[in-house]
Amino acid sequence: MENKLKKLPIGIQTFREIIKENYVYVDKTKEALELIENYKYVFLSRPRRFGKSLFLDTLAEIFKGHKELFKGLYIYDKYDFKPHPVIKISWAGDFSTLEGLKQTAIDILKYNQKNLKVECDNIDNPSSCLRDLIIKSYDVYKEKVVVLIDEYDKPILDVIEKEEQAKENREFIKVLYTILKDTEEYIRFVFLTGVSKFSKASIFSGLNMLEDITLNPEFGNICGYTQEDLETVFAPYLEGVDKDKVREWYNGYNFLKDRVYNPFDILLFIKNEYRFKNYWFETGTPSYLVKLIKDREYYLPKLSNLVVGEELLNSFDIENINIEVLLFQSGYLTIEEVIETARGGYKYKLRFPNKEVKLSFNDYLINYLTGQITEKIEYQDRMYEYLESGDVEGFIEVLKGVFSSIPYNNYVRNNIGIYEGYYSSVVYIYLQSLGFEVIGEDVTSRGRIDLSVVVGDRVYIIEFKVDGGEGEALEQIKRKGYWEKYSGRFKEIYLVGIEFSSKEKNIKSFSWEMAN
Repeated sequence: MENKLKKLPIGIQTFREIIKENYVYVDKTKEALELIENYKYVFLSRPRRFGKSLFLDTLAEIFKGHKELFKGLYIYDKYDFKPHPVIKISWAGDFSTLEGLKQTAIDILKYNQKNLKVECDNIDNPSSCLRDLIIKSYDVYKEKVVVLIDEYDKPILDVIEKEEQAKENREFIKVLYTILKDTEEYIRFVFLTGVSKFSKASIFSGLNMLEDITLNPEFGNICGYTQEDLETVFAPYLEGVDKDKVREWYNGYNFLKDRVYNPFDILLFIKNEYRFKNYWFETGTPSYLVKLIKDREYYLPKLSNLVVGEELLNSFDIENINIEVLLFQSGYLTIEEVIETARGGYKYKLRFPNKEVKLSFNDYLINYLTGQITEKIEYQDRMYEYLESGDVEGFIEVLKGVFSSIPYNNYVRNNIGIYEGYYSSVVYIYLQSLGFEVIGEDVTSRGRIDLSVVVGDRVYIIEFKVDGGEGEALEQIKRKGYWEKYSGRFKEIYLVGIEFSSKEKNIKSFSWEMAN
């Protein structure tokens, strides 16, 4: 890579530094101008490390009137860059206690007082201080105030495993954010970013004028890199690289415009000499989410054929945390298809966004649900080999090994060993971790197939039974004609019935045959 290329802005969320120090910048000022000219109170949700903080800082520089930073960018000759007082709140601190959260808020507001040269009358009361900051800034600068809040939900998400503390923190910031409505006459623009969208009855009840642009197609590309960005801005950095493989690994997030890449993945991929790794996934393991999956005995094959309502994607409640909502808002699932309903409104079919998330998430699930960390690699390699070659009996022997090596205390701590969903969930996550197309609860005209697995020009139709009679699972596949859905589409169709024993915690019997 030649020295004349701009530096990669890895970990840099400050717009001024990116421009002044000659880092690569993907121009998002068209979206910024659209927001500034047509909106007043705005909320944007995106997964972590998706460029939210940089976009927010870009807005800050626009509103401060620093036009010189935007030379050559879309907004440069289209906006007057009139300076406004800017209050910026970026949550970082100790949120494990209400006292810690309050002190963090006080420190943030002190920083803003120093920047604006405005003093609060009551610095020890964050809500009162924020009100003072807004009104006094307006009085001093004779211009309406801009308030930018980055990671508005961090004080809650950092303690989400402690429900009572999360509720306390929620109520604190809810009161704080209500000031933004009470001082509306002094405000030019408000922008909040976060990972989660809390329900209307929760944190946003005091901000009912807030416009959520998370799934507004006009702003679908507001964060992230598009394919066009890779083919233009990043073209010199990706010469000779397999672009299709890059797309398979890192593209696929859909916010109802173009499919986008997580910027963090692309920057680290280039920096690390084009090694395909799970760069984004490694920055934050979903331990709380996976604990919920296990505790609630969530049927994991649902994830491959998941359709949810619009209201589900727009709600998050501490008291009733929904696994599908967490998966979507955290970035482990994205929108595959928008479905218009007969009675009006929309539904959304969800899927894993790309290979990185699919492989990494299922690998992590294997570790957590089975306790198999070192031996899983051997199981994965052998499964892959047997399914690629059509060796069903070899595949079943590997599955027996998988279940026989699950630690006994995984079963005695709960009842996972007696419900059918656990066994099919373990098989599902292993198959997903191999990168195959796996369809759980695969719908046919005569029922639902437990799992369908596509491997090249062959498909495996798998049915599970717990404590069923020998051959019962295969008989159900044949009786209901599950294989007919795939007739003519694949060279080989394998029908595989597996019976588990809740007593032995393993496969009791299995049978298989080829469909005619």
